[in-house]
Amino acid sequence: MKKTSNPMTVHSPVGPYVHQVINTGMPLKWVTISGQIGMTKEGQIPETGAEQFKLALSNVKANLEAAEMEVKHMTKLTIFLVDEIDLEIRKECLASFLEGEETAMTLLYVKALANPKLKVEIEAVACK
Repeated sequence: MKKTSNPMTVHSPVGPYVHQVINTGMPLKWVTISGQIGMTKEGQIPETGAEQFKLALSNVKANLEAAEMEVKHMTKLTIFLVDEIDLEIRKECLASFLEGEETAMTLLYVKALANPKLKVEIEAVACK
């Protein structure tokens, strides 16, 4: 069973995430998803960070589905951005992706990713 929590002894989250995701019960199935980039199955990389962000989230979801899991099973999302993506666009994309679910989340700005065309990479961990 997945339970989310924001301890009273820690500041409130400053974005659309929770401080803790606690899984209990046995047996548990875990999946760790490598960094997903904004690339189509055919190898196309959109030019804008916002387009890559949407596509990377879609690729995370496809990985979850392939593991017979859903977004609601996600326990951690780590987002790496090379360039700023408009906050409102980011919020809309995440809200659409999360479908009301809560997860622990970290967002990092990095100098570069593995390919100079890449502006976004997203890792995920899920448990059910």
